[in-house]
Amino acid sequence: MRLIRVLLVSLLCLTAGCSQSVSTKPQPEQSASVPTAGGTITLAMTEEPDTLDVQASSMLVTEFIGGYLGGALLSEDEKTMQINPSLATSYTVSEDGKTWTFTLRSDIRFHDGTPLTSNSFKETFERARSKEFAQQSTGSSLSSIESITVPDDQTLVLHMKQPSAPLLSDLASPGWAQPLSLQAIEKAGKQYGRSPVGVGAWKFESWKPGESISMARNPDFHWADASAQNQGPVKPDKLEIRFIKNSQTMLAALDSGSLDVATNVQAKDAKKYRSNEKFTVHEQLKSGLGLFIGLNLQKEIFQDIGVRKALNMAVNKEAIVQASLQGEGVQAFGPLGEAMFGYDPSIKDYAYSYQPEEAGKLLEETGWKLNAQGLRERNGTPLRVHLLSIERFSQSAQLVQGMLKDVGIEVVIDTLEPAAMIQTALSGDYDMTVMGYGATDPDVLFQYLHSSQRQGGSNFSDIADEQIDKLLEKGRVTVNTDERKQIYVDLQKRMVEQAYWVPIFTEKKFTVINNRVHEVRLHPLGYPVFQDSWVEQ
Repeated sequence: MRLIRVLLVSLLCLTAGCSQSVSTKPQPEQSASVPTAGGTITLAMTEEPDTLDVQASSMLVTEFIGGYLGGALLSEDEKTMQINPSLATSYTVSEDGKTWTFTLRSDIRFHDGTPLTSNSFKETFERARSKEFAQQSTGSSLSSIESITVPDDQTLVLHMKQPSAPLLSDLASPGWAQPLSLQAIEKAGKQYGRSPVGVGAWKFESWKPGESISMARNPDFHWADASAQNQGPVKPDKLEIRFIKNSQTMLAALDSGSLDVATNVQAKDAKKYRSNEKFTVHEQLKSGLGLFIGLNLQKEIFQDIGVRKALNMAVNKEAIVQASLQGEGVQAFGPLGEAMFGYDPSIKDYAYSYQPEEAGKLLEETGWKLNAQGLRERNGTPLRVHLLSIERFSQSAQLVQGMLKDVGIEVVIDTLEPAAMIQTALSGDYDMTVMGYGATDPDVLFQYLHSSQRQGGSNFSDIADEQIDKLLEKGRVTVNTDERKQIYVDLQKRMVEQAYWVPIFTEKKFTVINNRVHEVRLHPLGYPVFQDSWVEQ
């Protein structure tokens, strides 16, 4: 259902990282000052969007930048992860989970002056679900909707094909799920993606391809999320987003003062800014799974559960966290990261720990004996596997290679570009592959684990497990929070029991901010939010 979205988000998370805020280093004590209006915030991102027509793109950076221009029916609090009304004042879900009714605010206008009504959302969502856009992020997220009705200008009713637990978080996306002005789309035609119109705190101003996107304050804005202290217009005059791919170039601009906010800063670089009173470092634990190794179950060797368990016991995850992340991350034990809904804290007690001797015994029991060269073989066939990797994970891959060699497994690393690695994994022509994903809702696992996704989907490991299928299907339609959480606890237990993946770590991500910019918050997906921010002149 969401293949394109999942693949592209996975790819972006492999190259850039998706994160959720879990802790923030407080700014050092500064001279007394009061928030003032004016000034420009300059932000650097490593990726440039293909378009700012949010329904025509599945790039995560489009969601980030589109979020500055837009808003959504609901919002997600970055601290509590609670879903709250936003452009809607309230909502109800019928007992059978198939009728969702939203009451909208009556005082909102698009940047072009068009009033926002329930029909605006109906037109927006129907455009997203049309044949032209159905396979993009917005369209795929709304695919569980059967029809939409609008009893009046402030009432929006979504009639569902079946209950959909992930829809709540999907409708809290200020980029992909924002309402659009069809009047503005018709006026701009094919150029709409380069001159978007939204309802957000920032208005689109200009786009210099390959360089930057500029936005200006929306003076009429007064419908911020409940979590914001400032409910009115933002204080800065301008927001300039620069596209800087090279991390050292980005940090040089930060040091010179020509850049205010640097995103996706590496752990080794973030350390020097922690002790610099001119900057604040925001630390985030990625929402999703930072690195795991997928095992291709089409290969005979991995159809043996003993071998799969041995691989899990042979990898020293903590050593990889220390060496590859400079300790700036946590070990992963199952298919969900610590920051995600449904994560089972007790998984540490029943997941595999680093036990190389036990791994060796398991391999012996499965018939893989050590030869004179210290490598394992069975019936004259050496235990040699290939590991697909990308440059970003090269050190981690080499560490895994060494650890598996210690138990007699020879690993050959094949390093590819991210897009090529994804395509190779899709083809099924591989043994093992590094992988990672970014998401806040555990329904993302449907694409990675459900048997229906084995051909052409993201189930690269070719998992066909009836118990996992039933849990994933139930997790999609169970709306009760406690019941749904237990479903994913059971799923984690099954994944550990069957050892289909080798989870390794979830990393922290870092955003460095010049202290002349105050009160920067971070969205659960990791991009800076400037609703409460102001610039010290």
